[in-house]
Amino acid sequence: MDLHAYVRRARSGPCFVCAFLAGDPDYRHETVFEDEDHIAFLDRWPTVAGKVLVAPKAHVEHVVRDLDEEAYGQLMLFVREVALTVESVCGPERTYLYSLGSQQGNAHLHWHIAALPPGVPYEEQQFHALMTENGVLTPPPGQSAALAAHLGEAVRARGRLGGG
Repeated sequence: MDLHAYVRRARSGPCFVCAFLAGDPDYRHETVFEDEDHIAFLDRWPTVAGKVLVAPKAHVEHVVRDLDEEAYGQLMLFVREVALTVESVCGPERTYLYSLGSQQGNAHLHWHIAALPPGVPYEEQQFHALMTENGVLTPPPGQSAALAAHLGEAVRARGRLGGG
């Protein structure tokens, strides 16, 4: 991963979520699950295995100001169900949930679901485990698609979310 190129693209390129949803091949991600209003997909540059991003399909930038109570609640239920699925599949010691982005880059609201594997030394947990500066995983071809399919099947098996 070229971190400097990533930052340039995040700050000056199109919205990565909107470009992904529009089918732009430069912004391809492996879809885990989606419903009418939300999408869950694998992080293109994961720092831990099974790292999933969740976003509303509508271009929303502020989680507090741009969502009414019902939309916020639906988004958080979607995040929770996907996170529970990631936990059941990945068996983490801890699951991190966080939302990043700003008006300066990656403005589309999105949540990160990061499953911290058991046994990671404390010094390499929390922010250290999440920072791309500390390295990203490069799964072999096909592994991400298989993981996304497996996670999607597990979300559907839980039966708590609509969509497909």
